[in-house]
Amino acid sequence: MFPTADKPPRARSLTADLVQRIGDRIRHGELGAGDKLPREADLMAEYGVSRTVVREAMSQLQAAGMVETRHGIGTFVVGLGDGSSFRIAPHQMATLQDVVDVLELRIAVESETAGLAAQRRTPAHLQAMRQALDAFGQAVEQGRDAVGPDFQFHLEIARATGNRHFEGLMGTLGGMMIPRARLEPAEPPTPARLEYLRRVNAEHQSILESIERQDADAARAAMRTHLSNSRERRRRAMAG
Repeated sequence: MFPTADKPPRARSLTADLVQRIGDRIRHGELGAGDKLPREADLMAEYGVSRTVVREAMSQLQAAGMVETRHGIGTFVVGLGDGSSFRIAPHQMATLQDVVDVLELRIAVESETAGLAAQRRTPAHLQAMRQALDAFGQAVEQGRDAVGPDFQFHLEIARATGNRHFEGLMGTLGGMMIPRARLEPAEPPTPARLEYLRRVNAEHQSILESIERQDADAARAAMRTHLSNSRERRRRAMAG
């Protein structure tokens, strides 16, 4: 049942929590402009999270204008971020309607993202997408949270466009853009939910196959179908 006013929503995702904690350190002056953030492995150890969570958090902090990554050197604090820049805060994903609204935004943006990715992807991009899909499938079958690799798959498609603005928008949305991150419990999936997650993975596979074939129209259609299915599921939940 969806959270009501007297029943708070489930805890934020690990990624959102890490973004908040590092962001607080920057806002409170513990990390100042120009400071280098700890290495990826050190952040994993300090906060007890996976590499995927750290990378998602860095993408979101970078999109927010708080850090920048200098390849081969590290990630550095650049400031408090631009408070006027576009972002969707956790409280803006508090209801089913909020989630449907974000899915409509994603349908518009990610359908074209998939088409561009099909035209521009490299073997390295395809490998990164496959790794995310493999991680998703393993998480589902082992009853673990699959939100991280789900987000990673969509982020890798954005990267394959070669257009940094698509990646930046995805980083701003972060793992919160996956409806399950806000709406579903963290417990092992029921048989019905497991069947649904397998269907989601099949939809992902269809998107990847279209991108691999460099069929832009098919990639757009596969992404639109995937996100529209998710939107309709949420609409049915609202109607019920």
